Amino acid sequence: MKKVEFFATIVLVLLLVYDADAKVFTKCGLTKELLNNGFERSYVGNWVCLIESESGKNTAKVTEKADRTKSLGLFQINDKEWCKWGSNGGKCQINCETLIDENIRDDSVCAKKVQRELGFRAWEGWMRSCYGRKLPFPPC
Repeated sequence: MKKVEFFATIVLVLLLVYDADAKVFTKCGLTKELLNNGFERSYVGNWVCLIESESGKNTAKVTEKADRTKSLGLFQINDKEWCKWGSNGGKCQINCETLIDENIRDDSVCAKKVQRELGFRAWEGWMRSCYGRKLPFPPC
């Protein structure tokens, strides 16, 4: 039982530390950041909708899934196949911890890779909130 309590304490401390590095974007701030990270202007409406639905524009969001995997960061990239905890790995060759900090450059590269391989349909939030909608470039 003490091991479980110790592990839970470590996880809580890590989440609090990562939350200190959180950034919650405004819609216009997010739009600008996506453009600065090389997202195609014609798809920015889709990306903004996806991010609002998945993470609420919060770079440090961590979602525990029913299958015990985690979706991480602004784009809610799943740790099962796209990243590795503690070192670079997964299909994106990225450390999972970097997906929950304020710097979204590496997150953006990985999110574009997910989108190229699986399309926007890879994200439940996009399917739920964005699919079938006209998503113009945000008016900023």
